[in-house]
Amino acid sequence: MSLSYLRSILITDPLIVLATIIMGTVSMIASLFDKTGRTQHSVARGWARMLLAVSGVKVEISGAEKLDLEAPYVLAANHQSLMDTPLIIAHVPLEFRFFAKEGLFHIPFLGTHLRRAGHFPVVRGNARASLKVLTDAARVIRERRLSVLLFPEGGRSPLGMRAFKEGAAHLAIKAEVPLVPVGIRGTREVLPMGSFHIRPQTVRLRIGDPIPTVGLTPHDRGALSRQVEQQVAELSDQSPAPAAVSEPM
Repeated sequence: MSLSYLRSILITDPLIVLATIIMGTVSMIASLFDKTGRTQHSVARGWARMLLAVSGVKVEISGAEKLDLEAPYVLAANHQSLMDTPLIIAHVPLEFRFFAKEGLFHIPFLGTHLRRAGHFPVVRGNARASLKVLTDAARVIRERRLSVLLFPEGGRSPLGMRAFKEGAAHLAIKAEVPLVPVGIRGTREVLPMGSFHIRPQTVRLRIGDPIPTVGLTPHDRGALSRQVEQQVAELSDQSPAPAAVSEPM
């Protein structure tokens, strides 16, 4: 049993749980006074920075200057690890909501934060329900001018990249906002799938050029999805999957 593993189990993991409980409680209290979710996002950013700090994660980020901080976007990122979401929350300088697995909404503190902050559950195996959630997200983007984050692979991948589903492209077209490719590298080494062993590493977050969607129709979502998949693969130094998957989420 290595010192790294002992440090993770005895120090890092308990600190992450403690930070989640404390910041989840703060978020829940804040939600009683702020129905917009803005304060909860600020709390989540503090929580994310705590997680990265106690995990010994150093971040190299590039491309943030490509974003207009007053404009809404759909962010599409590859998904390597549970550390991906804290990484993006901590370092992408936008207020955004994200799609998360439905099961996360049932976890104490975390689930309460997700619901009250206005994040969206990923609905599996029900195309009609998935499209309804995407429609709700498009309305939030248009009416509140908030950005939304998706992981178009549909889940973490233990190796390489999975083919992108078309939900991110569909949402960007429906909301008429740019689709932004985001490439992540190194989080899989920090926290692999199925492991609680957190290893200090340097990770990289690269933001690509926003892809305009004005004038596109739902029929263009397949081509747009393949375009953003290719760019995310380049940003994360991976090879894109052989074929796209024509599912909403």
